[in-house]
Amino acid sequence: MPARTRCRDAYGYDLTTGSLAADAYVDGVRDLLRLRSGAASRIATAIALDPTFALGHAALALLGHEMCVEVDVAARLADARLHAGRATERERSHVHAIDRHLQGDPAPLVAHLATYPRDALLLSVAMPTIAFAGVTDVPEQAWRIVEGAAPAYGDDPWIAGILAFVRQEQRRFDEAMDLSCRSLASDPGGGHAAHARAHAHYETGDHAAGLAWMDAWILGDGAATDSLTHFSWHAALHELSIGDLGAVRTRYENQLRPQHAVGCRALVDTGALLFRWAITPDAHDVPALDEVAAVTGRTVLEQPATAFLALHAAVVLLATDDRPGLRRLAEWSAGHASPTHREVVAPLARALDLLAAGRCSQAADRLAALSPQVWRLGGSDAQREIVEEARIAALLRAGRYDDARTVLDARLDRRPALRDLRWKETATAPTGMLVP
Repeated sequence: MPARTRCRDAYGYDLTTGSLAADAYVDGVRDLLRLRSGAASRIATAIALDPTFALGHAALALLGHEMCVEVDVAARLADARLHAGRATERERSHVHAIDRHLQGDPAPLVAHLATYPRDALLLSVAMPTIAFAGVTDVPEQAWRIVEGAAPAYGDDPWIAGILAFVRQEQRRFDEAMDLSCRSLASDPGGGHAAHARAHAHYETGDHAAGLAWMDAWILGDGAATDSLTHFSWHAALHELSIGDLGAVRTRYENQLRPQHAVGCRALVDTGALLFRWAITPDAHDVPALDEVAAVTGRTVLEQPATAFLALHAAVVLLATDDRPGLRRLAEWSAGHASPTHREVVAPLARALDLLAAGRCSQAADRLAALSPQVWRLGGSDAQREIVEEARIAALLRAGRYDDARTVLDARLDRRPALRDLRWKETATAPTGMLVP
């Protein structure tokens, strides 16, 4: 067994392990924070070098739970608990926070960050971004956690990228752009800063400039990003918004086919894109989502680990006309310990089941009733608006064109988009559009 020493992580906290395992873990967390490829394998190397390294086991359990990394989550958690007893107080608190988070209790993680604000991995977990789904039901609470921890990081470009994402969620887009650009100037490949910038472009309707920048980053500084399909999804959103469906098809073929995705990204990125593409006016020959469903697997589709994954699972089940799967998802969520699963996921799955059954007007009303609660599902506004788009499709199929135009007018007030204008034009007569 390797000699046990007190090494330190990148932010100065002790690591109870040998130097080789510590180096592998620090490298893995660094890559995870920057959204670079190879993070999980480096952390796995750490516990191969030191099977008694509690934080390595806990990190892999976290990645399995949140990102569908193929690990035995229960076994990793058990080993983390077993070995945490010989670690530092901070490490014991870190392991406990992950353990409870995976059981649906965020309170220990929030308390941990109040004491150890430079525990960057857990701060990343707390904020719903590209990497994690977040730990709070109230966005303002996640913002407060980040803003409270930020002074401890000084001018670290990583925290600037996280703060940039907070600012765009607060609709302070100029500040978000400034923070993201400053972060990228120090670390051009930083995934969180690039992600915040992508959202700022999209939410302000800056589609041409956003698409040009995103394409350049994907092929340049961001090429080694682990979640690259998500950035390709962002680029495709711009292409959908400007009505360039040929470009969407090319991007799907080159960057967003399910085999290009890592972990749950086939579900979250490819599945979401195909659904939104299929219900876009003038779309035709959109690839089916059966391959996405197959890659994702029945367990994730019907018993997803997070409400955020459940949102996308429900959409894919609708798109593949899997009504039994939607009913099983609804039943499982209705009995879940999490209020968000019970109060948002279960009724969402039931509403989409109505849409799949052709009861479109009723489905639209159910989705409208849910709209004030959709933010509880996690993720970003850009991701959650897929529920609104399902409602638009339901209204159009039900012939409720006035109601559809009202929803579309509200969208156009948020940002310009030729796609929404074209949708509004179709909201006058039957269009033949079908939910996939």
